[in-house]
Amino acid sequence: MPAKGEKYFFISSLAKGLKVLEAISEHKALTVSEVARQLAVNRATSHRLLATLRELGYVVKNENERYCLTLKILELGMRISIHSEVTRIARLYMQELSLAFNETVNLGYFDGWDIFHLDKIDSKEILRMDSSLGSRAPAYCTALGKSVLAFLPSDELNDYLNRTKFSPHTKNTITSKKRLREELEEIRQNGFSRDNEELAYGLRCVAAPVFDHRDRPTYAISLSGPSMRMTDERVRSMQSKIQKVCKRLSEKMRSKPAAEH
Repeated sequence: MPAKGEKYFFISSLAKGLKVLEAISEHKALTVSEVARQLAVNRATSHRLLATLRELGYVVKNENERYCLTLKILELGMRISIHSEVTRIARLYMQELSLAFNETVNLGYFDGWDIFHLDKIDSKEILRMDSSLGSRAPAYCTALGKSVLAFLPSDELNDYLNRTKFSPHTKNTITSKKRLREELEEIRQNGFSRDNEELAYGLRCVAAPVFDHRDRPTYAISLSGPSMRMTDERVRSMQSKIQKVCKRLSEKMRSKPAAEH
């Protein structure tokens, strides 16, 4: 049961772990006893919190038995900065697609497992089907995800396929590794992907990959809308345009210095 006054979802151990990071950040380095005093916990609890953070790579113990933050904290911050920059750069290209087709335009990031929705421009149509910003979706049943998977190095794709549990979200979801490999090869040949109501009934999408400064398919852009508007003919009319826009965006991304990514 949560303590009195705490929200039902509040995880006190997680909060304590974050407070440890904040305390070390403020003081640069702390011993187990000092962390215990800072958080008003006993020494055993302090030791367990620090041991967990050390195991996860967020802190290290120096020669004076004091704990310091690692660069992993900086890495998390840099990722936020990177995505903010990518979102800024991609916005003009997304607006071009929005003006051309008046359907929802999505910018997705592949985190090695799922597609994370970084940005979107909503359709002005009354009837639309949108993903919320910050939401995640499985890569194997989304146009965004499949466009990235198709261009991964073979060893990374094999790793993804081996550790992914395929679940049927609709009757159209591809749950066979063999069938998915075949489709990914088609996507690789064509340069774009489609989601034919594979994640949700009534939703169709077309997408293309966006390559970063390392020439990796880290991002993707899609056009999505209700299947009643996203007919085969309309999707075909979008394929060439989205492919060309994403190619231009990739060229822009590749031209940016690594420090800006």
